[in-house]
Amino acid sequence: MAETLIDNGLQTRQGGGIHPSWIVMAAGVSGALHVGKLPPAVPVLQQELGITLVQAGFLLSTVQVAGMVLGLVVGLGADKWGLRRSLLTGLLLMALASALGACARSVDWLLGLRAMEGLGFLLIAMPGPALIRRSCAPHELGTRMGWWGAYMPLGSALGLLLGPWVLKFSSWQLWWLLLGAVSLLAAWVVWRKVPADPLPAGVHMNAQARTLTDAGWRPRLALTLRTPAPWLVALSFMLYSGQWMGIVGFLPTIYGQAGLSAEMAGMLTALVAAANTIGNVASGRLQLQGWSAGRCLQTGFVLMGLCAVAAYAQVDGQPLAPLWLRFVAVFLFSAAGGLIPATLFTSAMRLAPSQNTVSTSVGFMQQWSCLGQFAGPPLVAAVATAMGGWQWTWVITGVFCAAGWGLAALIQRQWAALASGASAH
Repeated sequence: MAETLIDNGLQTRQGGGIHPSWIVMAAGVSGALHVGKLPPAVPVLQQELGITLVQAGFLLSTVQVAGMVLGLVVGLGADKWGLRRSLLTGLLLMALASALGACARSVDWLLGLRAMEGLGFLLIAMPGPALIRRSCAPHELGTRMGWWGAYMPLGSALGLLLGPWVLKFSSWQLWWLLLGAVSLLAAWVVWRKVPADPLPAGVHMNAQARTLTDAGWRPRLALTLRTPAPWLVALSFMLYSGQWMGIVGFLPTIYGQAGLSAEMAGMLTALVAAANTIGNVASGRLQLQGWSAGRCLQTGFVLMGLCAVAAYAQVDGQPLAPLWLRFVAVFLFSAAGGLIPATLFTSAMRLAPSQNTVSTSVGFMQQWSCLGQFAGPPLVAAVATAMGGWQWTWVITGVFCAAGWGLAALIQRQWAALASGASAH
């Protein structure tokens, strides 16, 4: 079955069409646009709906509620539901939620619909790696996972770049409607160009194959939860995603407070978000050149911590660096951090306790990633509110980076054990 799916994907590429893996990535970017659409709109929503900074933090993070609660459940059922079917459902759900959000007149309605968008986003993000894996050759997997890891920063960057211009000449309601239309268009392209899901597990299989493939969700769940590797990967992703979203999500507000126009603030924030793509793509290339997963992860966490200090720390009430240098530090914070998600996606797939628990392991990682994205922005906003400014933000990122560095060392031990087992076999 796997060989047939790979052959189908290769035939699509050789036939002159767009390779399905790129369409899946584009769908992920369209979903991430909904995550990036909110930061440019925060000042407008504060003015029109009277929301507070902490409420804005929850609006930024509520899109992750579904993944935080249901990531593991979706991972367990992804293969049986159908990967493409899950992706299509997620795109349509995000289109509907965004259209309804344009009609919201209170922060409570927006929060509820952001949670609905979160479910759609989960249904997009969850099957993405498995869809890419089944459409490309094994030697391409590392590179394609590097690009897949960039779907979030690319989508966020587009939202941050385009949002201020739409908001300048129109309204936040039109911005919501436009992105709903983008999701609808992405669903149509996926329906037309991504190969249909294969038959459900167990169909046309002999008894032995069916027993191995359709073991039930309880054994797969138990195996995943009692294996150290999925926990290490998931917790690492939480530490990364929490600080990245907490920093990037408030950059338009921070730049606005520094006196920059909304358009300039959006452009600079988009550059920071897009910089994350550099690290994601570099991660795949570095691992091909011999860098270990642990080295990629530790390098990313260390550089993120150092850059956050340079960007936010103050001495006697004055920043350590001028505004332009602080922007460079935040840019490097995002670029270096990109080494982490691509490495973790590959680790989750390779360190899964069995072939039947890959989707479950990725879902478990996605669940903790969503927890980080949910908790990060409100935590940063609460500290900024309590301290009267953003000068202590680096303490939050420093703690997260130190913990991530330690987890990276443990993940590398898991890779070493995997290599040792393969060598012995």
